Amino acid sequence: MSFVKNARLVAMRGARLSQKRSYSDDMKLTFAAANKTFYDAAVVRQIDVPSFSGSFGILAKHVPTLAVLKPGVVQVTDNDGKLTKYFVSSGSVTVNEDSSVQVLAEEAHNIEDIDVSEARQLLSKYQSALSSAGNDKAKAEAAIAVEVAEALVKAAE
Repeated sequence: MSFVKNARLVAMRGARLSQKRSYSDDMKLTFAAANKTFYDAAVVRQIDVPSFSGSFGILAKHVPTLAVLKPGVVQVTDNDGKLTKYFVSSGSVTVNEDSSVQVLAEEAHNIEDIDVSEARQLLSKYQSALSSAGNDKAKAEAAIAVEVAEALVKAAE
């Protein structure tokens, strides 16, 4: 077979594969944590998530993605334009080829439910624990707690 004929076959296969890929115009969000399910296959317009590789927004037809959530704010924009914010401590986000999205958080709370003064007290407590940690394990655990508490305070302000 000649190079041109092979190239033509590869191009035709690629065209067929791209035609089979079916991205949806609707994005269905499932967002849950151990304490609550916030969305269950609900159609939404946009989701903004904090990840360790950087924060990013997700719209319908987004490229399939898997990311680890870092402590921060997940923003969900409903189809009517209403924006709702949630604090997540950690977890994962999966964007599928069919425009479905799963956000699975270790812990999540609506921002409106967070008391800023309690969040600051929590941060102070964990900073004290970090400075008084006696071994590497205790320091690592306290450092993670401080990181989450700092993100919690920032989200609540």
